[in-house]
This record gives sequence, C-alpha cells and structure tokens, in this order.
Amino acid sequence: MLRAIFLTALMASPVLADVTSPSGKTVECYCTDKQRNRVELGETVCLQVDGRMFMAQCQMSLNVPMWREVQKGCLSSSLDGGDNLSEPGGINPKI
Repeated sequence: MLRAIFLTALMASPVLADVTSPSGKTVECYCTDKQRNRVELGETVCLQVDGRMFMAQCQMSLNVPMWREVQKGCLSSSLDGGDNLSEPGGINPKI
C-alpha cells in the first residue's frame, strides 16, 4: 500500500524541464520567439501565426519544447485616438 502511494505521488510531481543527453550532459530546454529570443518554459507570449493571434505558453511535449495555445486572442491595451493625456483639460485647478 505504501509503495502505491509513493508511486502515485511520484507521478503527480512536476516533470523537470532539463534533459540529460546520453553523454550525461544536461541540455537546457526553452522555446524561441519570432526574433529568436529565448523564452523560458512556462512563460506566456502573444503569437501571430497565419494571421491569427493567440496567447501561447512554452511547454514540453515528448521531451521537445513547443508552443501550446492557452487563450484565443492576445492581451493588449490601447488609447482611443482622440484622447490626449498630455493636456489635463477637465481637471479642476482648485482641488
């Protein structure tokens, strides 16, 4: 019974991201973005593929780093073209 609990706990633990090569060297695993910048496992970025934009997370699949879609669309912020934040306009100077 104790052995079954130990094996279950072992299977539920997170898998380490580093891979050991046959020569015994540790190989770092990471993804790359469009500009070939390194993106660590677990990081989430906005990707644009074939005109479609989505949030993707760098994950491992069968010992290979890959991008997995985690949300449709991308998080963004923008200002309406009519807003001019450099001019206070509606602020009461007596406050």
